[in-house]
Amino acid sequence: MATSKEDMGNKKLSYRRYKDGDHTYKRAGDNIFEADHTHKCPTYVHRTPPCQGSCPSGEDIRGWLQIVRGIEKPTGGVSMEEYAFRRSTDANPFPSMMGRVCPAPCEDGCNRNNVEDFVGINSVEQFIGDSAFQNKYTFEAPVELSGKKIAIIGGGPAGMAAAYQLRRRGHASTIFDDHAELGGMMRYGIPGYRTPRDVLNHECLRIVDMGGIELRMNTRVGRDISVEQIEKDFDAILWAVGCKAGRKLPVPNSDAPNCVSGVAFLEAFNKGTLKVTTDKVVCVGGGDTSIDVVSVARRLGKISKINKEERPEQVIGGYVAHDSAFAAAREGAEVTLTSLFNREEMTATEHEVEDALREGVTILNGVMPIEVLLNDEGRACALKMAKCEMKDGRPTPVEGTEFEVECDLVVSAIGQGGDLSEGLESLNNGRGLIDADAFYQVPGRKGHFACGDIIRPHLLTTAIGQASIASESIDHYLKQEEQRKRPKVDVHHFELLKKLSETNLAPVSFKASEASDMRGTDQAKYAVHNYEDRSSSEIISSDRLFLGHFPFTPRNMRSSHGPSAEEVLGHFAERGIGLSNEQAVNEAERCMSCGMCFECDNCVIYCPQDAIFRVKKDQATMGRYVDTDYDKCIGCHICADVCPTGYIDMAMGDH
Repeated sequence: MATSKEDMGNKKLSYRRYKDGDHTYKRAGDNIFEADHTHKCPTYVHRTPPCQGSCPSGEDIRGWLQIVRGIEKPTGGVSMEEYAFRRSTDANPFPSMMGRVCPAPCEDGCNRNNVEDFVGINSVEQFIGDSAFQNKYTFEAPVELSGKKIAIIGGGPAGMAAAYQLRRRGHASTIFDDHAELGGMMRYGIPGYRTPRDVLNHECLRIVDMGGIELRMNTRVGRDISVEQIEKDFDAILWAVGCKAGRKLPVPNSDAPNCVSGVAFLEAFNKGTLKVTTDKVVCVGGGDTSIDVVSVARRLGKISKINKEERPEQVIGGYVAHDSAFAAAREGAEVTLTSLFNREEMTATEHEVEDALREGVTILNGVMPIEVLLNDEGRACALKMAKCEMKDGRPTPVEGTEFEVECDLVVSAIGQGGDLSEGLESLNNGRGLIDADAFYQVPGRKGHFACGDIIRPHLLTTAIGQASIASESIDHYLKQEEQRKRPKVDVHHFELLKKLSETNLAPVSFKASEASDMRGTDQAKYAVHNYEDRSSSEIISSDRLFLGHFPFTPRNMRSSHGPSAEEVLGHFAERGIGLSNEQAVNEAERCMSCGMCFECDNCVIYCPQDAIFRVKKDQATMGRYVDTDYDKCIGCHICADVCPTGYIDMAMGDH
């Protein structure tokens, strides 16, 4: 409230920028450096690291890396492996799956790239997930349920993650899925040698075992049960149906019977109905789905003589299924992948591209299809291609560069959309997707929410992150609470107060009568002093770090035993070998802990006034390892300069 003229004239103000007799304007900044002291002192500021800021699931990556390396100690008598698992799955309940198949945008954002090479984040995440699988860790859930029930349409990563987060909030759910098993794209869109089915089954059932989660498999909403009935039976609906309708090639004759989509090809393989392909397979794409298609095609191979009724397109269309005898007669198939872009611009993960080349796939870069050529039966016999160049953001064929690639099967892996037929047409926004706002609410449909590929096809981890936010929005809706504004940096943040409570170091309750002089709180037990949390608004960049602290440290790489071109036929074993416990710890130690103290002692060692000191062991925890004696501090900035993690800011003070 503004001070009145009467109060200004009759009372002595408790705070004034200028004193009586001052006659010159002086900026506060002019006082920063004077002789041997400044008007600044160290403040400990928590910011979000770029790995977490780049993670669509918003995982506390720095947090669980600190746990694996031993900086943050487990509480409650649990092991490092279990404590890291609890922290990791606060955001993402599929650490084993994501550690294997996520293209790891977190690693692209890692500040360690400015030293030598990124931290192998998803290899450590796989270690956490595999340890949880081996030790059969379970999820905890509130005993009591709210009495509300949510219908989740889709049992893929988005739907399962939403069921998990809703159950943690005390809400029951029923998952409707038109497949026989849970997992969505993790099961039906990615081959089992990348997502081992025993681990996938465990990660899905671990969620169901929380209780309060009902399954309605082989049930398509809109056909087997109406949307209107769902609206009557449930308090809210979450649409997480994914995108399983592949796009056909935008060229003449792409509706030939042996032109199929990548998602349909992979689903037929993952269901076990497709046992062989054909002599010559051509896949058009360049992303991860296309790599999976060509890798599977090389493994399946062909058989020399096959009945028309048992051609791959008949199996992919769902008309027939191959029996196991086909596998015994497999021979190698010629498999070609074409991409609009040069290799370095392909969206597929680099190591997956390298694996495909090693397995005998031919990759043609910088080319585009212009026509499917047909034989006398009306089937595709070749794909007419041309070199391409980008004009106004569109691929354009270069005249005079046309050539043909012979084929018996054409697979289109150029994108996918949602299947909103059979009673779901009213949800279609005209692009085969469902609209959703910032809270993942469906506009104009009260109680309807959506997340995952059906609102914007992207990564599995993106769908999982959206499910977490959608579950929070559903919780607010069920409680008739106003939706809260989402933070600028919308991730699962480390919370110091939560950590202090966990370690029995929470501040005591504030009593004004006992607080005495409240102009400073550095000795008070009712406040967390000298700490600022900017993690919801700032991501710390490498220029805030003291990179000179970090020596060159080579990565601890996962090993691979992927097959060669001669060995690939019938090879369905997992290619990668996870890190050992020692390797995982060593790799986690490469984390630079951007935006959070990792107990290096630089500030303590280099402070010339001995003003910075370690907190006593029985009072220390993550984020509260060092403190400052302001009576000794002269504001020399050395502590901030030598802090490797950018955790120390020099802020205005009174000294």
